[in-house]
Amino acid sequence: MKSSGNHYNVFKNNKISYQQYLHKEYNIIHAPFRPEMEFYDYIKNGNVNHVKKLCEERFHEKVGLGTLSDNPLQNMKYHFVISTAMIARMCINSGLLLSESYNMSDYFIQMADKAKTIEEISDLHDEMCIAYTKRMKKFQKESVCSKPVIECIDYIYDHLSTRITMADLSITTGLSESYISRLFKKETGYTVSEYILLKKLETAKSMLSYSDYSIAQISDALAFPSQSYFTKVFKKEYGETPHQFAKSFHPDEAFN
Repeated sequence: MKSSGNHYNVFKNNKISYQQYLHKEYNIIHAPFRPEMEFYDYIKNGNVNHVKKLCEERFHEKVGLGTLSDNPLQNMKYHFVISTAMIARMCINSGLLLSESYNMSDYFIQMADKAKTIEEISDLHDEMCIAYTKRMKKFQKESVCSKPVIECIDYIYDHLSTRITMADLSITTGLSESYISRLFKKETGYTVSEYILLKKLETAKSMLSYSDYSIAQISDALAFPSQSYFTKVFKKEYGETPHQFAKSFHPDEAFN
């Protein structure tokens, strides 16, 4: 996928890291819809570290926010309500109970209504996003009972940009590789390798949707053995190649 603009050309032929991707997407906004939807993806997937990183950009300083009111404070309150409503519904679509999600959104919207400054709105926005993300992370783990498996899942989330091995998980949990392998399969329904691949593919799908990185760069950033392997497993999981998937989001761009 070819990049557009001087900023992206700098990265075109360079190896990238997943962290660079996160940083770039939220500091150079080329199309507000893409990073916004990507941000929501991280919330509903329970990626707390990534959401905290992306919240470093203050809500009221984001580029591209429309003018919904001539009053700056009221304008930010309107944007806060929209953001909260979007997050609440996306979390519901990902399995969170409707009543719980709406109770959370009602609470934060009521708090926003009492805010006296736009800085308070920004602080509340970060609190709201992180609260939803933590709840989604907990929701995804509720069917997982044991501490070792939870530790494995946390390690996998935090090391998607590396080649994760059973030895890594054994060191993390202090348990044998064979025991961890059996326990993980029993509690999640996936083998460790299946789970790691699934999470890498979900992340790749988000990057293809909401960034201008090339397929080769994304493959490299997520530590796939090769671009051809990435293409093969992506097609097996989603029924189309990364190129085909990305083209549906970026019809006017060329790809490599």
